[in-house]
Amino acid sequence: MHFSSSVATIASELSHLSLISTDTDNANFFQSLAELEVLCNHLYEGTDLAQRMQAEKVLLELIDSPECLSQCQLLLEQGTMSYAQLLAATCLSKLVSRASPLPIEQRIDIRNYILNYVASQPKLAPFVIQALVQVIAKITKLGWFEVLKDQLIFRDIIADVKKFLQGTVDHYIIGVMILSELTQEMNIVDYSRPSAKHRKIATSFRDTSLKDILMLACSLLKELMAKPLTLQDQRQQSLAMQLLKLVLNCLNFDFIGNSADESADDLCTVQIPTNWRTIFLEPETLDLFFDLYHSLPPMLSQLALSCLVQFASTRRSLFSNPERAKYLGNLIKGVKQILENPQGLSDPGNYHEFCRFLARLKTNYQLGELVMVKDYPEVIQLIANFTITSLQHWEFAPNSVHYLLILWQRMVASVPFVKTAEPHLLDTYAPEITKAYITSRLECVPVVIRDGLEDPLDDTATVFQQLEQLCTVSRCEYEKTCTLLVQLFDQNAQNYQKLLHSSSRNPLEITVQEGRLAWLVYFVGTFVGGRLTYTSTDEHDAMDGELSCRVFQLISLMDAQLPQCSNEKVELAILWFLDQFRKTYVGDQLQHTSKVYARMSEVLGITDDNHVLETFMTKIVTNLKYWGRCEPVISRTLQFLNDLSVGYPFYCLVKIEAVKFMLQNHTSKHFPFLGVSDNYSLSDLRCRTVFYTALTRLLMVDLGEDEDEFENFMLPLTVSFESVTQIFNSSFEQEEAKRMLIGLARDLRGIAFALNTKTSYTMLFDWIYPAYISVLQRAVELWYREPACTTPILKLMAEFMQNRSQRLNFDVSSPNGILLFRAASKMICTYGNQILSLGTLSKDQVYPLKLKGISICYSALKSALCGNYVSFGVFKLYGDNHFDNVLQAFVKMLLSVSHSDLLQYRKLSQSYYPLLECLTQDHMSFVTSLEPRVLIYILTSISEGLTAVDTIVSSSCCASLDYIVTYLFKHLAKEGKKTLRCREISQDGQRLLHFMQQNPEVLQQMMSILMNTIIFEDCRNQWSVSRPLLGLILLNEKYFSELRATLITSQPDNKHEALDQCFRNLMEGVEQNLLVKNRDR
Repeated sequence: MHFSSSVATIASELSHLSLISTDTDNANFFQSLAELEVLCNHLYEGTDLAQRMQAEKVLLELIDSPECLSQCQLLLEQGTMSYAQLLAATCLSKLVSRASPLPIEQRIDIRNYILNYVASQPKLAPFVIQALVQVIAKITKLGWFEVLKDQLIFRDIIADVKKFLQGTVDHYIIGVMILSELTQEMNIVDYSRPSAKHRKIATSFRDTSLKDILMLACSLLKELMAKPLTLQDQRQQSLAMQLLKLVLNCLNFDFIGNSADESADDLCTVQIPTNWRTIFLEPETLDLFFDLYHSLPPMLSQLALSCLVQFASTRRSLFSNPERAKYLGNLIKGVKQILENPQGLSDPGNYHEFCRFLARLKTNYQLGELVMVKDYPEVIQLIANFTITSLQHWEFAPNSVHYLLILWQRMVASVPFVKTAEPHLLDTYAPEITKAYITSRLECVPVVIRDGLEDPLDDTATVFQQLEQLCTVSRCEYEKTCTLLVQLFDQNAQNYQKLLHSSSRNPLEITVQEGRLAWLVYFVGTFVGGRLTYTSTDEHDAMDGELSCRVFQLISLMDAQLPQCSNEKVELAILWFLDQFRKTYVGDQLQHTSKVYARMSEVLGITDDNHVLETFMTKIVTNLKYWGRCEPVISRTLQFLNDLSVGYPFYCLVKIEAVKFMLQNHTSKHFPFLGVSDNYSLSDLRCRTVFYTALTRLLMVDLGEDEDEFENFMLPLTVSFESVTQIFNSSFEQEEAKRMLIGLARDLRGIAFALNTKTSYTMLFDWIYPAYISVLQRAVELWYREPACTTPILKLMAEFMQNRSQRLNFDVSSPNGILLFRAASKMICTYGNQILSLGTLSKDQVYPLKLKGISICYSALKSALCGNYVSFGVFKLYGDNHFDNVLQAFVKMLLSVSHSDLLQYRKLSQSYYPLLECLTQDHMSFVTSLEPRVLIYILTSISEGLTAVDTIVSSSCCASLDYIVTYLFKHLAKEGKKTLRCREISQDGQRLLHFMQQNPEVLQQMMSILMNTIIFEDCRNQWSVSRPLLGLILLNEKYFSELRATLITSQPDNKHEALDQCFRNLMEGVEQNLLVKNRDR
């Protein structure tokens, strides 16, 4: 087997890279080989972290060394360890993936060398072959359009692979691996390279090669099936696995460039190209994979099922109606065969893929089409029985249940839209599915508790997802579901009451009963929340009333036992129910005559939603009083309070006694979670912000201009601040003061967030300034090393600076705007100077200890600069240095951050770039006064941000660049007029012009980036990108002409004229100015 150049040829062609030539060299190389193998051993198998890091460092240097190729060849040819060969493959992979590619001849030689190498040594370790095959795939992809001697030289890979298919089984396997890896590599988006180039290569590969590869793989699988399978033969198993992986990679290909989110698994449709129709119309294709599933062992049969999942997901438009019906019939026939012989489904991998397969059937096909299939009644019964069995075995593959519930959810949701006369039978099976889910979850409780297993209720994300799916299924034949639930609820509630009143009080039995009640409350909440206006009837609402009565009675029962005994899971379930009931039956969207209240009025005296709101608020106060030690319950309770404070007429809420109690008694005495003692302090106190936001919204209803009422409301916080002040002035118990301040900062942030009127905000400002602001200032100065303390205080200041709803537009006689900015300036400067004294921080500490605080400071400063409540010119006029100081602090903090960190940390980039936009828009005199090194840093950060994936960042960069270019252009225009007045006022512009003349490449590089983005990239914010372009062109006309010529010549000859015409159209009618009309041409 030979691939156009031999090992010897490659060796001679690489001889200039220090290959073996003399005895001395030979000795050195063997010494080097031994050292390299030791390093490989340390890297891949070592347990000593220091040794591994040292090995990694040395081996990284190897990749950048000029001897890299020769060392890789040495490791491959003379290495005695598989890890040495793996290292060589890894180095080659990095070498051929560099942004600046190796010469085309060298890449051809490397590819052919590897092909010859794996052909001559097919018994290599599988992971070595895999790594070497990856190198071939990368070389092929990156060189897909490269031409040598009028040939697309890298596209002959399939011909090379066919040589492997003529060899031994080992060669056969390697050939299939090459095709599989190549298909996968073509589908991987490398975000460090232009996405348009990737798409162009992937599309060309799809159109020229992918169908042939799929057909080849299918024919090879047919050949494999035609022979008697020896399942003990490892090589035959390996071949079957590689062929199935190859088919799967073909079917997983991103055919239309939509880069589907793999996490949205249930929504996927495979966009098979139209010219593949013949493959899919042949019944033998589907039969092949069903046969493979039945014939192969579990590890391989699940791959066959994965392929069938993709076949079931084929886009509907590939077929005509009769063809689609026939294709669906073949799929259903296969499902029937699997369910009639379910032995293979005992394997978790097979089971999971089969569940995915069933879900995809309903994703791609309508219920009306499914019921027309010949075997539908038998198959739907088999699927129902399979689902019921799966639900009953709740501990087996719990992550697969999701797909079964999706199937039933979508089937039931489609019932109103089915037009065919054929029976869908869902009214028979859906209630059975609902019953199986409910009973299986109740039966799992004693097993979980007695055996100490992981409780499914602890995984709330999965539970809520499954309940959401179940609520649709439960509404089919809702009477049956409600009857079952009422019966189970009554039975379990009675048993619970008996246990509570029993003299023995068995704790284990009580816990089991509470676990069951928690599930039942979740079910009631789910079914009540599943009410749909257009399908609900009065009878259904009355049933919801029956169910809800029982939960409200349970609430009374559970609360009566507090604080002696309680159950967190039941409480969380109750809060879930209350929230679902709120969304469904409370508010203006529902008639007050709803039948849900008829039964509740009889049993509980709750006649309408106002009474329900009272019950809600009483429950919230109870939880806040008695659940202070339990953060999950407190957090969910406060979120519920917050939702109520946003979503309902406030005048209804403030009349409730429980609300009045909260407004007058928000202290740790009544609500222990507000305390700061070790016993009751929550882990991070964040939920206090939510509490005070909701409470302040309720306060605002009747507050008006009543300063006395506001003072009374703030009294607990006043007492706390006075205590902190005393601690600062006396013995200074640091920990107590720190915890109190963290709580106060979070409380005040919640209050400030809710005060959206000028009057109420002014009351808060008068309360906090100046005495308490200075306390916060002192805390930042003292505890700058502790982000747990500084972050809440800085976030409070950032919230204070927000001019939301024009709340900071103080009276014309008020200096409050300037006073607030001076206080913020002082805090930012203090924090900035202190944080820079920390010096160099490790990678894992740099964000929490430094960058997070800097990002909050930048966010606060941006709010101040854009808030329009401070006239910044006043500071210079009166010799006040607070504005200059904060800008200098901005620069100092900025220079301590690397460019890579600016873009790597999202919160930092989303605060820095909008701040920079604000500075370039309104404060160019400051920007022009900066030292050249600072200007270079800022312009480089703009240049790097132009290509950021985050559109907030790239749009801000474009806007900042536009303001700078416009400022420069206007300065040049004024200079051209040569009037004395213009020259006198343009010193700032002169500085910037001089800098740009010294560094012309800065703007030129940005113009190049923008032009490449517009022409070659999938530009998501084209309008923003276009804004600075005209200014850049007018300032750099000569460079623009050169760039234009370069871009045109970089394209294929047949596109030169079209691109040249585009450039002519771009500049047609453009004048030498930056007026809006000229920009928009």
